[in-house]
Amino acid sequence: MGEYIPDSSHIRHCLLMEYNKKCNASEAHRNICDIYGDVISIRQCQEWFSRFRSGDFSLQDKPKSGRPSALDNNELRALVELNPRQTIEDMAQTFGCSWSTIQEHLLAIGKHYRVGKWVPHKLSEENKQMRISTCQSLLIKHEKEQFLRSLVTGDEKWILFENPACRKQYLSRGQKPLTTARSSLHPKKALLCVWWDQIGIIHFELLKMGQTVTADIYCQQLERLHEALIAKRPAMVNRRGIILQQDNARPHTAKVTQLKIKSFDWDILSHPPYSPDIAPSDYHLFRSLQHFLAGKCFDDIDAVKNALLEYFDSKKPSFYQEGIENLVQRWTDVINNDGDYIDK
Repeated sequence: MGEYIPDSSHIRHCLLMEYNKKCNASEAHRNICDIYGDVISIRQCQEWFSRFRSGDFSLQDKPKSGRPSALDNNELRALVELNPRQTIEDMAQTFGCSWSTIQEHLLAIGKHYRVGKWVPHKLSEENKQMRISTCQSLLIKHEKEQFLRSLVTGDEKWILFENPACRKQYLSRGQKPLTTARSSLHPKKALLCVWWDQIGIIHFELLKMGQTVTADIYCQQLERLHEALIAKRPAMVNRRGIILQQDNARPHTAKVTQLKIKSFDWDILSHPPYSPDIAPSDYHLFRSLQHFLAGKCFDDIDAVKNALLEYFDSKKPSFYQEGIENLVQRWTDVINNDGDYIDK
């Protein structure tokens, strides 16, 4: 089913309906934009409400003096593609025409309003080239060795004790929605450290509240991970060997950490800086975990740990296998995307 894109006529009818509901211009602006996005400015709402209050309920533009300006779709397209963040009001001022004219022409050239997306880091050209070359070498390595069955991936994530979720609600006309308080600036939290492979979770630890990972702590964790691998993945340890995938955080790259990993005879998978989109924990495990935590509150760290155990146990081996195997497609996507972040 396609998405409905409102034209200026529909928006004006919505404004008149909001006016008849005894809403003010600000409330009408909020109600309409909550549904359709940034389709009208607060100033335009105020202008239409001023007309309604004067007894003018016509929804047509008032005739303007002077010669009407023709809007060239190619010029509009070039302006939008030069800077997609412009508002309709900005474009109307540039071309000297009405908001509704810009809206209609944007629809005609296939441009729709979409919310922007945050990215982890502003990648330099050097960062992008490093991502491309690393992904190319990993694809070659995978074609030769099919090494994903030997891969153990690990990462850290802050787990909040309170995880508010502000969801849409079914309400009657005029009924106020239930409110949801945001997390405080300094929430109670504990750091989850987890390692997993295609089969499932191998080892995880929940640090004390507020505690972070240092190189010494990480080395101690790797000792416990080594013991867990011997107990849970003896075939991997004895026959195939271990390939560890981790990011470039300082505790992971410290000299003492490198010596510890070498003492286990593990290999380290190449990983370019600023690349959570090709780290399985970030793009797969933690994304799913965050959905699980939404709306949950915990009284103490034991309750957090029990919830994590419940979550990990609820996932079938196919979930973990999918997360690891997606690496191959993601390496390809980075290359095809000229080193930029993957938009998924």
